[in-house]
Parts: sequence; C-alpha cells; structure tokens
Amino acid sequence: MVDRMMVRKPLTDEQIEAGRRLGGELRRTRGERSLDDVARAAAISPETLRKIEAGRLPSPAFGTVVALAAALGISVDALAQEYSRSVPA
Repeated sequence: MVDRMMVRKPLTDEQIEAGRRLGGELRRTRGERSLDDVARAAAISPETLRKIEAGRLPSPAFGTVVALAAALGISVDALAQEYSRSVPA
C-alpha cells in the first residue's frame, strides 16, 4: 500500500490579496464589537480571528468563515463576493 500525502499548493498572490480583503471586511463588519466577543461567538480562538483580520491567515477553513458570518450577522455570500472579487475562477 502506497502512502500518498497530499501537498497543498502555495497560495497565489491573488489568493493572498483576496484573504486580506476578506479579513478587512470581517474587521469592518465587527465594528465596535470586541475581537474576543466575536471569536467566542464563532467558537474560534481570538488569535485565529486576529490572524484572519490581519490577512496572515488568507485561506481560513470554510467552517470558520461560516461561523464568523453567523457571529457577525452577515451572509456567507457577501464574504464570498468580497473574497472572489479578483480571484480567477
């Protein structure tokens, strides 16, 4: 039996920029709410949310994005549109 490890391709510059836009949109939407409050509501660590908002985690897991959208009262579609604005299909 052959053990095959899946290796993730590095993100493109466009994907990294899209992650920065996503993080910025989450930060803008969070507004005056504390980072800890939103992270708790989304069941993620404050450090994870900090990294996403700063663009240092440009490709968060789908479940994380869904949880953040719910915690912030915004649609996943709106976040997807912001993310995909310049990412080629």
